[in-house]
Amino acid sequence: MPTIRALVGDGSRFSEARQVASFVGVATSNWSSGTVTQPSRSITKEEPAARRRAFYQAANAARTVDPQLAAFYRQPIVDGGQLRVVREGSAHRLSGDGPVTDVANRFLGHLEVRSFAAGTVRGYAYDLLNLVRFLTEHGLGLTDVTAADLFDWLEWQARPQHGSGKVARLDAARGAAPATVNRRVAAARGMFEYAVIVGARADNPVPAPRRSSGMRARPQGLLGHVKRRRAREGGGRLLRQPRRLPESLEPDEVAGFLIDLNTHRDRAMVLAMLQGGLRAAEVRRLRLSDVDLGLRRLRVVGKGDRQRTVPVDRAFFAVLVTYLRDERPAGLATDACFVVLRGPTRGQPMTESGMRRIFRTHRASSGATRVRPHRLRHTYGTELATAGIDLLVLQELMGHANPQTTAGYVHLSPDTLALEYARARREAP
Repeated sequence: MPTIRALVGDGSRFSEARQVASFVGVATSNWSSGTVTQPSRSITKEEPAARRRAFYQAANAARTVDPQLAAFYRQPIVDGGQLRVVREGSAHRLSGDGPVTDVANRFLGHLEVRSFAAGTVRGYAYDLLNLVRFLTEHGLGLTDVTAADLFDWLEWQARPQHGSGKVARLDAARGAAPATVNRRVAAARGMFEYAVIVGARADNPVPAPRRSSGMRARPQGLLGHVKRRRAREGGGRLLRQPRRLPESLEPDEVAGFLIDLNTHRDRAMVLAMLQGGLRAAEVRRLRLSDVDLGLRRLRVVGKGDRQRTVPVDRAFFAVLVTYLRDERPAGLATDACFVVLRGPTRGQPMTESGMRRIFRTHRASSGATRVRPHRLRHTYGTELATAGIDLLVLQELMGHANPQTTAGYVHLSPDTLALEYARARREAP
């Protein structure tokens, strides 16, 4: 049995997993059968930070030596309810007695006061939930967190994920993606900055990102002549994040998915993404007053409540008119364009979960497993860029705040590369 270098508050060390189990109060009567009962000892938030940190270090060390303690280690030992995100009306808050739950919820309320979109606040809530779970497992309070702890958090997120055992995630073996980790770091940076402003902390422990020395020229790109927004103070990424090209769909995939849809409502929503480049949230936010049937245009409210007008093909409006005439219930109080058509919530606006269910169901039944709302939008942008549309026009149509995001749609397809390569070989002497 390897030696466990887990130093606890009283200075004692453990030489084997059984001694750690005894310290944390795990019953070992059924050790050989692999069953581990709940710990009889818990560490409360009132105990010194060093004691709490040592307790979790001991439990972590036991887990690395004996996998039978994994079930025990995965459950927070701090007294209180289970940590999760709950919905309170239209707001999202953290529930449970985590070490920074109070300041996190105050920060989420602060974002709502500043008119952040509900989806943005919801995303911040889940990102902060990940941080709170890490702090809970390691016994760290708001004022205990250091930059070194946050680097440990990055490593913690990269570990394989352990679910409940009922659902197996395909990406569980590789941990969180760099884009996800960087987004969570941005949420943590904002929360700690808020904590500094309100006097809950003296400083922001989130490490600053690695920056250039300034000796190299800043890359301009295709839209370098367009004035860029000034970068936010304290922004940046801690993890190197690969920049991937927008992933578009093949015509056969889209056609098979459309044919499988059962209602004109569903077809209209898909065509709004495919022929108008709308985001999923923008489709759900469409109002009847946003639809101009005469000019065949949509008024879209995008990120940051920025409005834009998007012309859409005739095929979309033909399907939309059929949905409004034959399927949408009459006399509704809501002016939402897309509503639930059956069930106890009939007539209520389409929800995020409802739209996800539609796509999930028809991906399985049609076999078009690559069809996602954002890939439909990417297909729209890629086709327009390939046709030679002005990039400033494409930026406006897609509602991009950063012109470099639009420039990502300008790339040569594999077929074009192959044709050009074959032509060059033929013409070579």
